[in-house]
Formats: sequence, structure tokens, C-alpha cells
Amino acid sequence: NCGVDEAGRGSWAGPVVASAVSLPENYPLTGLNDSKKLKPEVRLELYYKILKVAEVGVGISTVEEIDQNNILEATFLAMRRAVRSMVKTPQKALIDGDKVPRDLLCPAKAIVKGDSKVDSIAAASIIAKVTRDNHMRLLAKIYPGYGWEKNFGYGVKYHFEALKSKGVTPEHRCSFKPVHNMLC
Repeated sequence: NCGVDEAGRGSWAGPVVASAVSLPENYPLTGLNDSKKLKPEVRLELYYKILKVAEVGVGISTVEEIDQNNILEATFLAMRRAVRSMVKTPQKALIDGDKVPRDLLCPAKAIVKGDSKVDSIAAASIIAKVTRDNHMRLLAKIYPGYGWEKNFGYGVKYHFEALKSKGVTPEHRCSFKPVHNMLC
């Protein structure tokens, strides 16, 4: 089975990143959990361990795709891309959440809070979050002053204040209400 999860769905800026992870039988990993529940240093350590032992696929939906399609459809698009990017098509995908993307390359099952229950989904959560966080750190260098190297584009007070003083960037999601309200 392959676990699939995403990162950045609730953010105001940047892409949504999905990952698909197939762990080998008897994989030598302990401590897998929902990426948001792990300390950053533990998450990063597990990220590298997962890349060493598992087959991993990553898919990204851009800010433009999020604004065009809505966040749920963009998330599903990133999930489909993650599964398609794997060398071997999984026999089954276990998706974190309560919905399954259509047109996935394999049968799938949604598992609510799956990133806390299923190791392959937890591993996908870790890969997606570290990948997205790294991307947001790069965007923070291009668009300094928004705090993306720390808040990763989420709507914290500092980010909101920066939006008011600096304005909206091309990496902000116009379909998200606080950003949309600033543009209209």
C-alpha cells in the first residue's frame, strides 16, 4: 500500500504539495506520525530516512492552479501527480482525509486522520511538509518580509501585517478570503 498526504492546504501562499510513499515490508523506521505533531528536527531526520528506504513520489499544484480550480481540486491534482511520479504504480493508495481524488492510477481508500494511524500516510505527510517548507524558505528569499521561512505562508498575525504593509505577491492565493479581500 501507498500512503498519500498533502501539505499547505490551509496556507494563504505558495503551492500545495502532496507526497505518495510506499514503505518496504519490515521497514526500519520508528516514530512516524502526523508531520505537524513532530518536532522539526525529528521530522527532518525521518524525511531523510524515508527517502533512503521507501519509494516516494511528489506532486505540486501551483498557486495559479489553486486559484483556478479551488483548493480541494488542486490538492487532488497534486495527489494524482505524486502517485504518477512513482516508479511503480501502487496496488492501493491510502489517502489522508475523507475524500479520494478521482482518476487516481490505482484504487484508493480515504482514512480520516490517517497521518496519525497509518505509517505510509505519516511518511507521506513528512515528505510533503518538508518539501513544501523548503519551497517556502526559497520563496521567502524572493519575497522577504512575509516571514515565510517561519510561518510557511499560513495566516498568522505577522503574515497578515506584512500583507497589509507590503501588499500581495504572485505567490499569494487570491482565492483565499483574506488575500481576496485585499485585492477587491
